[in-house]
Amino acid sequence: MTNRLCDVVVVGAGMVGAACALYAARAGLDVVVVDRGPVAGGTTGAGEGNLLVSDKELGPELELALLSGRLWTDLAEELGTAIEYEPKGGVVVSATSEGLTALTELAAAQRAAGVETVSVDSDRLRDLEPYLAPGLAGGVLYPQDAQVMPTLAAAHLLRASGARLETGRTVTGVLRGPDGAVRGVTTDRGDLYAPAVVNAAGTWGGEVAGLAGVHLPVLPRRGFVLVTEPLPRRVRHKVYAADYVADVASDSAALQTSPVVEGTAAGPVLIGASRERVGFDRSFSLPVIRALAAGATRLFPFLERVRAMRTYLGFRPYMPDHLPAVGPDPRVPGLFHACGHEGAGIGLATGTGHLIAQVLGGRAPDLDLAPFRPDRFAKEAAS
Repeated sequence: MTNRLCDVVVVGAGMVGAACALYAARAGLDVVVVDRGPVAGGTTGAGEGNLLVSDKELGPELELALLSGRLWTDLAEELGTAIEYEPKGGVVVSATSEGLTALTELAAAQRAAGVETVSVDSDRLRDLEPYLAPGLAGGVLYPQDAQVMPTLAAAHLLRASGARLETGRTVTGVLRGPDGAVRGVTTDRGDLYAPAVVNAAGTWGGEVAGLAGVHLPVLPRRGFVLVTEPLPRRVRHKVYAADYVADVASDSAALQTSPVVEGTAAGPVLIGASRERVGFDRSFSLPVIRALAAGATRLFPFLERVRAMRTYLGFRPYMPDHLPAVGPDPRVPGLFHACGHEGAGIGLATGTGHLIAQVLGGRAPDLDLAPFRPDRFAKEAAS
């Protein structure tokens, strides 16, 4: 190829794109990252920064989460406090004995797969979280759950990668040669030439795939977060109700809310979680905010007396089977996908970037990428 600018163009400067750039650069590749907006300007900037294994059922996503968790630990040691990495752990609680039975069965299966879990009786929950509501049936502690400040982390991963960053530049097409293979991308400010393109465009990953002539069914799933005034540290872990796991796995397009509460290093408490498929509608929804507040105060009654300072929303990149697209696209040589992680993109970014870099470098990936194949929906699209 004659006009070779770099080895790989990464489309998307969110957390997943930053991780792809970091690990590709550390594999010896020359990387350019391009985004029509700023760093972390999409889903990453509207996230809470969760690095979770607690909400993952057995299967490939849990394997990816465990790999990613190990890589996040390594990055935390390398980058220090710059990314506000906090290994605070998660506590999942249930209000009913039936819910607790289901939760402990899930935890036992997760434990067999390598997740650290600790069952917590009802009378011990408040040893972990003194301000929790009384009367809960029990819960499970997940010591491996952690948190980062997502915008800071994405920026520092990009900086550590040494990749050339092109923000405010919109990708308008994917260049392909006579053999159909990728030759780079076209943008509103000229072409970028490379033999490999990584689609890390998050919620807009389907649009980028379409520019290359392939189908990838990424849809936006809207979620709100409620932010309180700064407080002394009263919520020590990420705390959520057991039905949150079911909401994550649900295929429903309707509104779903389940209480998720966590403190931050800066003081405010973050309250979620809501999910609904309403396209890219950015309208404020008072019913959603009320539902979030009600769920949070059921878990932590003291929040009834705390002021909510603001809300924000983001769009999670939803895929029909709740697994991201990770790896090479067999329909377009040189095209790679790293998108569709829904609400888990921050946590799964490092593993995704690591696997993409391995394949880009011609190495066998540490995980089987078959469950994440980008073309697994091809029959659905054809029908």
